[in-house]
Amino acid sequence: MTLPEYLAQVEARFIAREPSVLAFIPEQDRFARLHREADALLSRHPDLVKRPPLYGMLVGVKDIFHVDGFITQAGSKLPPEELQGAEAASVTRLRNAGALIMGKTVTTEFAYFTPGPTRNPHNPNHTPGGSSSGSAAAVAAGLCSLALGTQTIGSIIRPAAFCGVVGFKPTYERVSRDGVIPLSPTFDHVGFFVPDVETARRVARVLIGDWRSEIGDGTPTLGIPEGPYLACASDYALACFNDLCRILSDAGYEIRRVQVMDDFQEIRNRHDAILAFEAAQIHKDWFAKHEVLYSSKFSDLIKRGQSVSNLQTLLSARDAFRASLTQTMDENQIDLWICPPTIGPAPKGLDSTGDPVMCLPWTQVGFPAVNIPTIKNEEGLPMGLQLVGKWNADESLLAWAEGIEKVVRKI
Repeated sequence: MTLPEYLAQVEARFIAREPSVLAFIPEQDRFARLHREADALLSRHPDLVKRPPLYGMLVGVKDIFHVDGFITQAGSKLPPEELQGAEAASVTRLRNAGALIMGKTVTTEFAYFTPGPTRNPHNPNHTPGGSSSGSAAAVAAGLCSLALGTQTIGSIIRPAAFCGVVGFKPTYERVSRDGVIPLSPTFDHVGFFVPDVETARRVARVLIGDWRSEIGDGTPTLGIPEGPYLACASDYALACFNDLCRILSDAGYEIRRVQVMDDFQEIRNRHDAILAFEAAQIHKDWFAKHEVLYSSKFSDLIKRGQSVSNLQTLLSARDAFRASLTQTMDENQIDLWICPPTIGPAPKGLDSTGDPVMCLPWTQVGFPAVNIPTIKNEEGLPMGLQLVGKWNADESLLAWAEGIEKVVRKI
């Protein structure tokens, strides 16, 4: 299939699906632009053998990333001229690898909790998750095969699970945050959504500048993080998770249950305080000028952040938490943690994007994580499995995830 033929096929699907999903920021003459850009791409790379690794791949970009030729609105009501900036380094990397920008995808307001209009492609009465709602839904609906997102608590893994796609959150800062409107620089991660793990590995090689060819050998030992963290998941999510554990054990994976995070409420409180403090700092000038244009949820976040005075103590505790989890993995010879990506399937309604708590500790310590889709419930809503690797071990995580995907996607 030629690139123009592929674009025509995508356009037909877009016309059929996008009005009920609302994953993208509206754009006039989207496909006329894409055809022009495809023609230019073909003229630059006429040789089939020498084409770049993501040649012709369509990319949705969460609307907190700056993209040349597009306005950044960040899901907010602020004047757009306040928010513009130079193109995100991650977007430029994708362009240089031959990808085409499908368009901007819907985000919650400044990547926090106030939802946009996007609906879950599997059931429009349910949330797609947030804050990377449009990106997850766009890939799930087949409108593009790659979409950029960010995660500050659970904004890649959660919507990936709710929408039934692979979501990858790399180790903190392995993908550049340059050109992305921050929420909390300590926790912000740039990641992406794709249909499968093999595609995730292709994209990661492009986005991660120091990608290594060596990967983990053999079958990984899997750890289950027992304790108050795991207890946050619903009975249904835990039943699904335990079924997956049994299936993986039957497939030859060694699984070890380890008690961790006994102070989980303290971990949650710390995350909220750091995030609130940094959001208040980032938005200080904008909020002073445009307070009435902010949602009540974001206004409350900023006001909470203005009262935080112990940032360095909180950051030191975060560092100790990271060291403790690393030591636990080493002492128990655990290669990957496995756990539910969400407390359950996507909740009904569009007023909430769901609870990100199952992602929070891994975001706080910056470990790489991936969601693998598994089953659907009786309402047709997806469930998933979250895999978490060691710091900077993204290559091994994705290599092992490809094998685990072959097991859990068969059920």
